Amino acid sequence: MRPRNDEMKVLITYASAGAGHRRVAEAVYNYFKENRPEVELKIVDILAQTNALFRFDYTKGYTFLIRHAVALWHFAFWLTEFKVFRPLTRLIASTINSINTRGFVSYLVSENPDYIISTHFLPSEIAGRLKLKNKISSKLVTIITDFGVHPFWIAKGTDFYVVASDFTKDRLLAEGVPEDKVKVFGLPSDAKFLKQFDRLALGNKLGIQVDKFTVLLMTGSFGTGPLEDIAELLAPEAQVILVCAGNKKLYARLTARNLANVKVFGFVNNAEELMAVSDVIVTKPGGSTIAEILNMELAPIFISMIPGQEEANVRALKQFGIGASPKGIPEVKDLILDLKNHPEKLKEIKERIQKIKKPFSCQELSGVIR
Repeated sequence: MRPRNDEMKVLITYASAGAGHRRVAEAVYNYFKENRPEVELKIVDILAQTNALFRFDYTKGYTFLIRHAVALWHFAFWLTEFKVFRPLTRLIASTINSINTRGFVSYLVSENPDYIISTHFLPSEIAGRLKLKNKISSKLVTIITDFGVHPFWIAKGTDFYVVASDFTKDRLLAEGVPEDKVKVFGLPSDAKFLKQFDRLALGNKLGIQVDKFTVLLMTGSFGTGPLEDIAELLAPEAQVILVCAGNKKLYARLTARNLANVKVFGFVNNAEELMAVSDVIVTKPGGSTIAEILNMELAPIFISMIPGQEEANVRALKQFGIGASPKGIPEVKDLILDLKNHPEKLKEIKERIQKIKKPFSCQELSGVIR
């Protein structure tokens, strides 16, 4: 092991399987970079330290399953979560992970940072195992990036978990994690989602009429789900902002159609601005997306959820009276028009969000990294 020096070393690590883990890691990295100049800081994608086949399976395999074989993904999630099968599924997963993450193991042993902050269960598992074998002396912090807790998140050797809500904390306690190892700081999100915006100025910049009831349709980097159908149904009743992201066919089709009251975007890097001029968002319930929505105090309606982790996210928010998960497109319209026609309901949702949102997650995390 390397000798310690006076400069603290902090390694932030994630896995690039889904954008949420990376976004949370980058939010922490950016906060520390700006506010903790005394820290020697690095950010690493664990998959960059693995072999090409494992990396391909982890990224492209996940993408394929959630887009084209969601029932198979749901079965795999259930199988690895079901208590009867956990010893076997955990053993199989750990064996595969051990074989394919040797590069990351070598990297951690050579770096041996003071702190490892992990936003994905895979690096937490590897780091925790190295700690138990006394190969590294790092303190391990795991940020659980969903409101629910899949058992893979629980790694021996973890010093403490950072979680989104009391709902998440209760799930960890039920799994036997000691209460003093759970810190309800909320999910870290980029500082741009914490800004105060001038809605009128933003509307002028974006070409949005801020005096109209506005719905933001945005379902992540793939632009999946019935976005066009929802936009077409809502357009006569509300102003619609539709983010197609990587769905180029959808963008081309909607641009050609030029629907009245529908503003179409492709990939965007100003989601916070689009949220700031909107009243309601229709989106997928990813953990990092929810954290951003809560910080922006935007009423959410959830569609196209991934079975497993995103279902748990919806259940968590419903406990606080936030979010709806309609069964079909007509119900999406009904929910939105109900909020439009009853502004007091929209106000109540925002008041509930104010009670549970945790905008200072990065700051609180920094406070315990000493």
